[in-house]
Amino acid sequence: MPKSRDAVVIDAQQPPLTALAGVGAKVAEKLAVRGIVNLQDLWLHLPRQYEDRTTIVPLRALVPGTAAQVEGRVEAVERGFRYRPTLRVAIGDDSHATLVLRFFHFRAAQVAQFQPGARVRCYGTPRPGQHGLEIVHPSYRILPEHADDELGERLDPVYPAIEGIGPASLRRLIGLALDRLPDEASLELLPAALRDELRLPSLREALLTVHRPPADADIGALLAGNHPAQRRLVLEELLAHHLSLRRQRLAQQAHAAPVLKKTALARRLQAALPFRLTGAQQRVFEQIRRDLAQPRPMLRLVQGDVGSGKTVVAALAAMLAVDAGRQAALMAPTELLAEQHLNNLRAWL
Repeated sequence: MPKSRDAVVIDAQQPPLTALAGVGAKVAEKLAVRGIVNLQDLWLHLPRQYEDRTTIVPLRALVPGTAAQVEGRVEAVERGFRYRPTLRVAIGDDSHATLVLRFFHFRAAQVAQFQPGARVRCYGTPRPGQHGLEIVHPSYRILPEHADDELGERLDPVYPAIEGIGPASLRRLIGLALDRLPDEASLELLPAALRDELRLPSLREALLTVHRPPADADIGALLAGNHPAQRRLVLEELLAHHLSLRRQRLAQQAHAAPVLKKTALARRLQAALPFRLTGAQQRVFEQIRRDLAQPRPMLRLVQGDVGSGKTVVAALAAMLAVDAGRQAALMAPTELLAEQHLNNLRAWL
């Protein structure tokens, strides 16, 4: 899901990112390169996908192409060099199945971890290999022999990478920022009635759900981008975008512009045209004429298919300016099209 940098400022007095533990000047600079300069930017640095580490999937139940977390014991280790260095680690579990972990980039210390009999928990996407299913470069850790290592309680978010900041560090920083979320009443801007009508959660609940989805969350909806929490954030960004456009428009209208009311030349051009304006063209021209009669800049975009008459309407508007003693210009994207417009205008005039 895309993130708007024009999001509504929730707290203009937010502390700097350096107030978070582990964020020094260098880390803050790396975050700033990606436009992350305050807590709100961290709140809106949304996950691009999720990893389900809340369960252990038996090796025999693995589905090719479906990411899963597995656990097993090292059965065999093989180092080879065919075109490039390769490390293959075979693990097995109580389901009497085997999975191969394949590494192309590894260190000697990493190889030493995979002793036969060692407990390994890893996460990745299994795919068919030469000797059954294999996972290339899984995320993994070696478990203590008799420790009862607990599983996660929620889905793990995976964030868009930021150069110079590791995934775990970024996840930790976003977690610290989320711990500073204001209460629901201070954060919320939309009326409760509108949220109920659209069946959307509050902004605080949406942020927490997207960053810290519970184990029973609809991961399919989250990955598809249509979870209610994500739709609430989309609405927030669209609202912020329209408000920023409205603010820019109001700022533009504060400037003065000459009032163009004369229409004699434009009427002469319209009468000289070898065709009559369509209803839509006439309506657009009248709207432009009213806009130009106001003492503020006109902000209007005329859209239409090729041959719909946009040039004719633009020429009529230009004639209003010329008739009032002002200069006017028609712009064309190519020299050939500019020559065609010039020839048409000469014939009409």
